[in-house]
Amino acid sequence: MIDKIIAANKLIKTPPNAVRTTPLEKSLLLSQQTSANIFLKYESLQLTGSFKLRGATNKLAQLTETQRQQGVITASTGNHGLGVVMACKLLGVAATIYVPKAASKTKTDAIKQLGGELVFVEGDGYVAETTAKHQATTTGKIYISPYNDIEVICGQASVGVELMQQMPELDVIFTAVGGGGLIGGLASFAKHINPKIEIVGCWPEVARSFYEALKAGKVFEVAEAYTLSDGTAGGVEPDTITLELCQKVIDTKILVSEAEIADAMRLIATSERQIIEGAAGVAVAGALKCIAEKPQHYQGKNIAIIICGRNIEFEKFEQITCR
Repeated sequence: MIDKIIAANKLIKTPPNAVRTTPLEKSLLLSQQTSANIFLKYESLQLTGSFKLRGATNKLAQLTETQRQQGVITASTGNHGLGVVMACKLLGVAATIYVPKAASKTKTDAIKQLGGELVFVEGDGYVAETTAKHQATTTGKIYISPYNDIEVICGQASVGVELMQQMPELDVIFTAVGGGGLIGGLASFAKHINPKIEIVGCWPEVARSFYEALKAGKVFEVAEAYTLSDGTAGGVEPDTITLELCQKVIDTKILVSEAEIADAMRLIATSERQIIEGAAGVAVAGALKCIAEKPQHYQGKNIAIIICGRNIEFEKFEQITCR
């Protein structure tokens, strides 16, 4: 898998592919608050505003010409769809995106602007995924999973390649977890470079389907409530390859409240002058909570927090952060 990750990191940055190497910047305020060295990995500054462009690009770049001509199908709450549509636009491929009706309007509008065909479905991200997979099977088109695909995972893992190049002395990585593709991929590479690195997965308390699956060792239905972290909400496919992968690489798991997510988003806006979406707020909140609970464990350590995206309606962001 490591060879595939290294190859993906090169492929997705080779024109016409357009994945950027995103900055890793030290947060002086968070470092001072925590007595640790806190670095923020700004995937929010990726071309589509999230890390999802990486996995989508790696998958699409490896399709045959015949497969590209047929077009592709995917499902998304927004960011994965954006990544797929952008990669498709650069490669001249038609894309159909199945999204929950409750998906972020900012994200769905951006998908339409990039030329993606939107199909809205009742239910959450999991329902959108099963509907899209069925349609792909019916039409013979390639289905691009947001997480349950080794090429997608290896593309997301390029975040880990960049991190270990930018800060080889990293001790800890915090990231929000949805389907497990990002954390599973980047952690696999990071642990290959440094087996002692601590990987911390962060979830909203009210949307923890994959968290419970990891605890139980199997995927099952978990009731979820509304969360600011729409990018990580919803269940996962029963046969997802990320379950076993994440069980191997995640060392610590943390749940955060909606108030903690909002506070984290507000903190990054005021201290770093950056707009971030709820999923990124989950990672920041998780890091602050873990460090507060075990200050001696994290004191003086080099810590990276993945700022996974920025795609949130401005009005919603204002309501969350301006109080």
